[in-house]
Amino acid sequence: MDRLLTVDQVAELLGTTVRFPRRLIEERRIEYVKVGRHVRIPEGAVAAFIEANTVAPTSRRLRSVA
Repeated sequence: MDRLLTVDQVAELLGTTVRFPRRLIEERRIEYVKVGRHVRIPEGAVAAFIEANTVAPTSRRLRSVA
């Protein structure tokens, strides 16, 4: 089972303010667990979010001079 992270820990991991992970939770864009009134995010869900939103670089296209 994944370690459960607080919203503050996720924000630090992502390098953002706490508003960003809270918005992800509100919009249900990331998996989370409710523990009583507390919200925790599994480490695997953070990794999956990062992987799903990683944009790979494209190769440069050479323009032909006409």
